[in-house]
Amino acid sequence: MIEAYQKILQQSANKKGENKKFLERLKKQKPAGLDQLFQSINDEVFEEIDCLQCANCCATTGPMLLNKDIDRMAKTQQLRPAIFTEKYLRIDEDGDYIFKAMPCPFLGADKYCGIYEDRPNACREYPHLHQRNCIQKLGITYHNSLICPAVAKALEKLKAHFVLG
Repeated sequence: MIEAYQKILQQSANKKGENKKFLERLKKQKPAGLDQLFQSINDEVFEEIDCLQCANCCATTGPMLLNKDIDRMAKTQQLRPAIFTEKYLRIDEDGDYIFKAMPCPFLGADKYCGIYEDRPNACREYPHLHQRNCIQKLGITYHNSLICPAVAKALEKLKAHFVLG
């Protein structure tokens, strides 16, 4: 990860308490137009952040894998789902399939995903800033602000909007 992104994440970590309180207040207020605001901020931050310069999500955070994800990835690897599961996955404390170890076994040294077209749904949706009902995802937004520099920047823009707006 490049130094500028590390700095963004460190700043977010330094503001953990402030960010958590802000998101809790936002959840209680339920402001109108929040989904559209998140989408706009998502577009802005991804003009500035290049995932291929980071890949911290792929290096540190394993996605929850659905059966359809496992089937799709197994097919890509030309393995039966049972063999794929045995080779790459384990069941976590919540009973969900996750990768045995991180970083993701499909993350290349160049930070490209080796199964990008067939990646899990959780990876497709990450970091969840562009989805509907974002008010329900504020907890994961907080968590992701410590992992993803784009989310950390988005959270700062969101705070600025509500202070100035």
